[in-house]
Amino acid sequence: MTATQSDLIGQTDQATMLRLFELADIIVPFAISVAADLRLADLLADGPLPAAELARRAGADPDALHRMLRALAGKDIFAETAPGVFGLTPMSELLRSGHPLSFRKLFHTVDADVLAFAHLGDSVRTGGPAFDLVHGEEFWSYLAARPSDARIFDELMAAFTELELRAVLPVYDWESLGTVIDVGGGNGALLAGLLARHTNLHGVLYDLPEVVGAAAPVLAAAGVAERCEVVGGSFYDKVPPGRGGAYLLKRIIYNYEDEAATRILRTVRAGMGADDRVLLLEPVRRRGAAFEMGRLMDLKMLVLGTGRVRGRHELQALFAGAGLRLRRIVPTPMIAVIEAVAEQ
Repeated sequence: MTATQSDLIGQTDQATMLRLFELADIIVPFAISVAADLRLADLLADGPLPAAELARRAGADPDALHRMLRALAGKDIFAETAPGVFGLTPMSELLRSGHPLSFRKLFHTVDADVLAFAHLGDSVRTGGPAFDLVHGEEFWSYLAARPSDARIFDELMAAFTELELRAVLPVYDWESLGTVIDVGGGNGALLAGLLARHTNLHGVLYDLPEVVGAAAPVLAAAGVAERCEVVGGSFYDKVPPGRGGAYLLKRIIYNYEDEAATRILRTVRAGMGADDRVLLLEPVRRRGAAFEMGRLMDLKMLVLGTGRVRGRHELQALFAGAGLRLRRIVPTPMIAVIEAVAEQ
């Protein structure tokens, strides 16, 4: 060992090494997914249980479950309240199905995504989506051909939608809009949440006919069906005409590369009236070194498709190419509200 090597070892403390191991870990994320799938937090809602009893209720192997819980307890995700007895912590409380901010469905592992992320290096080397390389087709066509995976994806999006609603409702003046046209709004979960919380709002749900066909029970359950029109169509071709409110696109534009994203925004611009605005709900990449969800979502876009999380200047350029002007970005811990208006 050289003197330089000895100096480097002396300067590298164990905490730094352990921190790098922690950040590179792939074990804990899978363990959290299993805990969510087995509904362990639901089973512990009334208090701690011995691992053997918890395993019996969850339909798991007692020894294997005990070993997994010990690992998660070391990360404060569960608590070992007595030898072999486990209970909830503030983090595992979020895995309860009944928690108002439940993360349980957010941690469902989708095999297709996991396999794609195992090939992140291919995306970094080529700039193309690893998903296509691994599965031989692009993400959306893969889901269309596999109803079970599509159902999991829809559940994941529904869980995200509820959390995103809680994030964006307090930071924007939704009452001022009058009418919200939800472009690519799926089954209407987001729009239903907005209309339910703001009874003066009217909505137009716009997506492919086979997609909005599932909206009726969602809108009815929220008690907003009478204030929401459902229209089938493609945002590549046209959008419903503006009504002096806002066109809302949640997690749409960041799924596309610049040319396709600009095309969608031009279609929206063509439908806008003089007083309409565009609201994108999606992550924004910000400057600085601090952790933010947008940086991770940007890698997800790299692996799964051709989209990207954009920064302010990229959004300005994108809007300008569609005859729009970025007015402001309102950040939240989940996503941002990105407001644009017609360029005069």
